[in-house]
Amino acid sequence: MYLTHLECPRCGREHDADALTNLCDCGSPLLVRYDLAAVAAAVTPERFGLRPADLWRYREVLPVADERHVTTLGEGWTPLLRAPAYGHEIGISDLIVKDEGLTPTGSFKARGAAVGVSRARELGVRRIAMPTNGNAGAAWATYATRAGLDSTIVMPLDAPAICRRECVAAGADLRLVDGLIGDAGRWVAELVAGSGGAIFDAGTLREPYRLEGKKTMGYEIVEQLGWQVPDVIIYPTGGGVGLIGIHKALHELRELGWVGDKLPRLVAVQSTGCAPIVRAFAAGEDRARPWADAHTVAFGITVPAPLGDELILAALRESSGTALAVDDAEILADLRDFAAREGLLLCPEGAACLTAARQLRAGGWIRADERVVVLNTGSGLKYPETVDVSGVPVR
Repeated sequence: MYLTHLECPRCGREHDADALTNLCDCGSPLLVRYDLAAVAAAVTPERFGLRPADLWRYREVLPVADERHVTTLGEGWTPLLRAPAYGHEIGISDLIVKDEGLTPTGSFKARGAAVGVSRARELGVRRIAMPTNGNAGAAWATYATRAGLDSTIVMPLDAPAICRRECVAAGADLRLVDGLIGDAGRWVAELVAGSGGAIFDAGTLREPYRLEGKKTMGYEIVEQLGWQVPDVIIYPTGGGVGLIGIHKALHELRELGWVGDKLPRLVAVQSTGCAPIVRAFAAGEDRARPWADAHTVAFGITVPAPLGDELILAALRESSGTALAVDDAEILADLRDFAAREGLLLCPEGAACLTAARQLRAGGWIRADERVVVLNTGSGLKYPETVDVSGVPVR
């Protein structure tokens, strides 16, 4: 294994990667570091095409040492789908959707769960607990069961019903709170604190390995484009782990020498009903203030106070990217328009990225000749209420 240590991006302190760890003492999430020079000497990009079509093809830059602990359901290697009809409509000729709805649990959260659970198992964890808006809990419950671990999943009452059902089906201890994800997080913190070390907090960015699973989206995008980078990557941002992970992957790829110096501009998309990152980015701030009265149809990005705010904002600025808040009505309109033109039902969070692409192209931030990758982070089938049924009865 090429994993060397964990690093705090805020204070620079190094941590032992073989010790079970949550946050740095300064309160920052930790990042996994590898001996990338050794990786570059051991493997070349051409080798990956000979490996299975899942995220574990990138095992040299993943943190699991013993393959016996790898917990998998075949996650990763989701398709890049060109969207010429919708792209033509909004003025982007090379519009591409990476469809994470085809993962085993129906969302990109399966990537983080696969790697996070595998590493937790390797480090001796027997029970995990986490707050979630829905999809992450469903994924972690599923992979925990696959790995032989117990799980306590805590989510808001308003979380999608299918996600609750997935947790119950996987045998998780499901708890519902009357509030938002922050309220669920406080409940988990009390549970973990009172467990005497028997329960591990696997909440977003409170352990460093979920991010490593999410970063494989960046590796895949580049490999699927023939080891070329797109001009723009647009990502729906709640906790922000996917965007932070893609940013980390792109920098690792550049250090490995597998891509050139020019990297994509990253776009964080939020809803006007919950946009702490957009507000902080516009104000030039390094931290995001909590968003009051958060609400949006894109439930997965309803995160009023993301723990990774510093990392999200740094990724946007380092990539010359931007942050944009879009309205729920436009999200639903673009979701339906895209499905009618391209035959793919997106999740609301993915549709928010289409709205952002349309608006950024109309404003000139995206040029007509640029290659734009939009992340659809989950299956639209998990959100049936986004499409009104008004068929004509047959007599």
